[in-house]
Amino acid sequence: MVDAASVSDPDGANGIHAGRAERRLSTLEDWLSGQVVIESVPVTLPRSGRTYSIGVPSEASRDQMFTDASASPGQPVPFWSRIWSSGVALGDLVVERGEMLAGQQVLELGSGLGVTATAAMEVGANLLASDYTPLSLSFCRYNALRNTSRSPRTLCVNWRTPTTQASIRADSFNGFPIILAADVLYESPDINPLIELIDRLLAPDGTLWLAEPGRKTAERFLNTVALAGWRGESFYSSGPWPDGSTTRVGIHLLQRPSGSDRALGTLGGWRT
Repeated sequence: MVDAASVSDPDGANGIHAGRAERRLSTLEDWLSGQVVIESVPVTLPRSGRTYSIGVPSEASRDQMFTDASASPGQPVPFWSRIWSSGVALGDLVVERGEMLAGQQVLELGSGLGVTATAAMEVGANLLASDYTPLSLSFCRYNALRNTSRSPRTLCVNWRTPTTQASIRADSFNGFPIILAADVLYESPDINPLIELIDRLLAPDGTLWLAEPGRKTAERFLNTVALAGWRGESFYSSGPWPDGSTTRVGIHLLQRPSGSDRALGTLGGWRT
């Protein structure tokens, strides 16, 4: 995977004038069109009923990206190029609980095409969106702009193995009250790096909003943090999702233990 890092906030505190938004959107579209063929698909958040117009790489462009990744060991696989149910479910929650994010410094891990980011921008969050390729982050900003006229700051980083530079830049935000993450747990080696990163970047009284489609790795992550004393609430959504499926997505709002609570970690958390 790419292990690069950069922070971009060309629009200043996530907000821009309408005319500038149009110019920025046009510039992004021109650049993206030079990389892939863009198609627009409607994405409806099933609980809130919001519908966004999301730009995605065409099927042919996506197939070519996967082919290129297969032919080049070490090149990141472009899983970000698809719309995933977990990102839609998390975006739905963001809209439903928008008052909790409005005006807050929010970090998103694995922003992909930007469905969740678009919802966060709509409700007024000051969002830092992170992913591991400039192309995915450009799509994220493009989709947020075209739907909300607001653009997130971006951080290009592989969160599983962040460079020192990326860590320093993320640390400079002094802890995020809310961290968003959708479908980031694929394999067991993802668990400890995610816990360590969250423990480092989450504000002392902050909350991790995690969406996952029922993978065993996510279950192991949830059991691990529960045994460490994390507390939270879990609920589920079954779409329907943009691909027509009704896969059950778990959404978990998690708070780590603090102070004396850490001593009680072996008693477990909300999953006991």
